Amino acid sequence: MTAELDEGPIIDQGVLRVDHRMTSADLARVGRDVEAQTLSRAVQLHAESRVLMNGPRTVVFD
Repeated sequence: MTAELDEGPIIDQGVLRVDHRMTSADLARVGRDVEAQTLSRAVQLHAESRVLMNGPRTVVFD
């Protein structure tokens, strides 16, 4: 991710569970995985014209 990319509207967010047994490498790996999945969903929603800007708000149609 870049600062410029993170400036835009929030279209989708990913959540995952972590625990104390995970190493920093594990956290980085699962973070990359969830980031890639979330970005893919957001791009698909945008490509399908299911994202609407309503003033300062972002509306996403399921």
